[in-house]
Amino acid sequence: MRRNPAPYFRQSLPRAFSVLSPPPPELPPPPRPHQPCLPDPGACTALLRSCGTVRALSSAHAALLRAQILPGNLVIATALLSRYAALGRASSAIAIFSSCASSADAFLWNTFIRCLADGGGHWEAVAAYRSMGAEHGIRPDKFTYPAVLKACAHLRDLELGKALHRDAEEFGVDRDLFVGNSLIAMYGKCHCSELAREVFDGMPDRNLVSFTAMIGAYAQNGRYDEGLSLFRQLLREKMIGPNRATFLNVMSCVCGADNAHWLYGLAVEKGLASDISVQNAALRMFSNCGRVDTARRLFNSMPDRDLVSWSSMIEACVQADLSVEGLELFKNLKQQGTALDYVTLLSVIRACASFVSIRRAHFIHGITLRSLPELNVVLETALLELYVKCGSIRSARRVFDQMRDKNLISWSTMISGYGMLGHGREALKLFEEMKKVVTPDHITYVSVLSACSHAGLVDEGWQCFNSMSEESGVVPKAEHYACMVDLMGRAGCLKEALRFIKRMPVAPDAAVWGSMLGACRIHSNVELAELVVKSLFELDPKNSGRYVLLSNIYMSAGKKEDADHVRALMKRRGVKKISGHTIIEVRDRVYKFLAGDRSNPQSDLIYEELGKLMKRIRKEGYVPDTNFVLHDVEEETKEQLLYAHSEKLAITFALLNSKPGSEIRMHKNLRVCGDCHTATKFISKVTKREILVRDSHRFHHFKCGECSCGDYW
Repeated sequence: MRRNPAPYFRQSLPRAFSVLSPPPPELPPPPRPHQPCLPDPGACTALLRSCGTVRALSSAHAALLRAQILPGNLVIATALLSRYAALGRASSAIAIFSSCASSADAFLWNTFIRCLADGGGHWEAVAAYRSMGAEHGIRPDKFTYPAVLKACAHLRDLELGKALHRDAEEFGVDRDLFVGNSLIAMYGKCHCSELAREVFDGMPDRNLVSFTAMIGAYAQNGRYDEGLSLFRQLLREKMIGPNRATFLNVMSCVCGADNAHWLYGLAVEKGLASDISVQNAALRMFSNCGRVDTARRLFNSMPDRDLVSWSSMIEACVQADLSVEGLELFKNLKQQGTALDYVTLLSVIRACASFVSIRRAHFIHGITLRSLPELNVVLETALLELYVKCGSIRSARRVFDQMRDKNLISWSTMISGYGMLGHGREALKLFEEMKKVVTPDHITYVSVLSACSHAGLVDEGWQCFNSMSEESGVVPKAEHYACMVDLMGRAGCLKEALRFIKRMPVAPDAAVWGSMLGACRIHSNVELAELVVKSLFELDPKNSGRYVLLSNIYMSAGKKEDADHVRALMKRRGVKKISGHTIIEVRDRVYKFLAGDRSNPQSDLIYEELGKLMKRIRKEGYVPDTNFVLHDVEEETKEQLLYAHSEKLAITFALLNSKPGSEIRMHKNLRVCGDCHTATKFISKVTKREILVRDSHRFHHFKCGECSCGDYW
């Protein structure tokens, strides 16, 4: 860091930001005459430390005033200030400091700054630091900076942190061990791990806290390999063994299952396995490594679980696409009567979003409102997204309109919701409203362009794309180009889309070529599809969806040998098709169906009824499209495999177990099968049921033999 006078420290503090002139709080009664004096300062500070309540401390405070010991005795004033702060009475602490600020020494200033930082008054702590030098001429020391750097870390203000670092250099305390540790932690939270490492490497002495802070800085900035490497270095140096805080930080750096088991074993060896914070961190570590089964075993073995334990396990289920299990955990948690917090509710809302159940969405919305007096913008946006994923655009808009604060994510989510449900015009209208309030970012433009693509609004999409740089300063990225390729491809402008790709100023990625391949599928353009996959297989060779899509294109064109070649290529490259499943809720219970599933107790009845249903829709004109069967079997067997797709099984189950005329809602984890899409249109016609399907791309609302997508998906 460059050495220069400390302008930030000596800069005058605007009076509006002073922490020394707050409205006076309620103080103890004025001193009365002829009261006996209290003992010496040592006895007074011991008395203050023994006060466990604000009432007891106020009584002692009153006695000190009557004895005329305050405000003249700085030692006792410091002890009283610290105790008020520890008991959460910040206003009284500020009032005490204000009464003796003119004679305060560095120790009292340091105590005051630390009390402000510990109590959440981060800007106030920084303001007090500036006032200490600019208005009172008190020189900061090595005890000043840990407190003010802690406040800066909470503010995530990198420029402020650099200024404080320069001040510490100016006053010759930057190489102090505790100041250095505080600088590392501050730079880590300000997302500048490079400067944190510079401080770490330049420290003349390092302790366990130094290593722990540096590992934490790496974890917070996504540099996991370096964090784990530093932990191994700590073990090699045979310093004081890693403690609880070290394990909590390094567990955030682990991505591989082998390292996760090794690290947890080491925690057990160090006697930390019974620490609930370490157990919770291990739960998150195993789930992040894809070992939700290990996380669940650990969770089940925990003798005591706090709310963090439950939240971590629910979130692990959500990440592993085990939302049914996540909601079962939440049900068990509710039965214990535990008060719910923001993090738990956020995980539960995400779990509910895996279903297309408006009833469940209303239920969790009600629990959220009852559990928290005020909702923040993150939680409200999660509820908004929940209603969008349930296909209830009206409920989503109601939540959106009631939000007091809306951020970019809120606007983008609502616009995206309109797009997923095919309401392109409404998405554009809301986008225009948004621009009057806040400047759109690149995510918002992805939502708008996607909405135009799903609704076939080609001209409007081009206008939006061409104006994004000039109107909002957003430079088009690969995802925006992918949206435009999708827009043109769906509209049948395949040659224009290919020319567009060739003229792109950035290299087309897998998403761009994937959009182009999807357009080839819609319009059965085999020749262009073959050209596209050459680039696509180089960029994304392990994505099974690309192979399946190309195989379907070949089969639709009657090129069975080419389709077989694609399937053989998948096998040689070890690419496995992702298992599709459909989730449906019937009579307040959630059911999951796989293709050919016979795990349901009603399986025999389901298949019997499905056979009857297939006969009914075939009379209406349905013809099975066996191109969607990847197995090399006889045609009759292919039809039987088609009938057993998870979508058809789920619909048949719902028909058997729901009220006549009621709406059927379900979620498919992959893009809806083309044959199932056709069959569902016929099923909605013959059963006179409305069927809402959410797949990985959008919503399909089937009614009277038609789909809301207009076969444009």
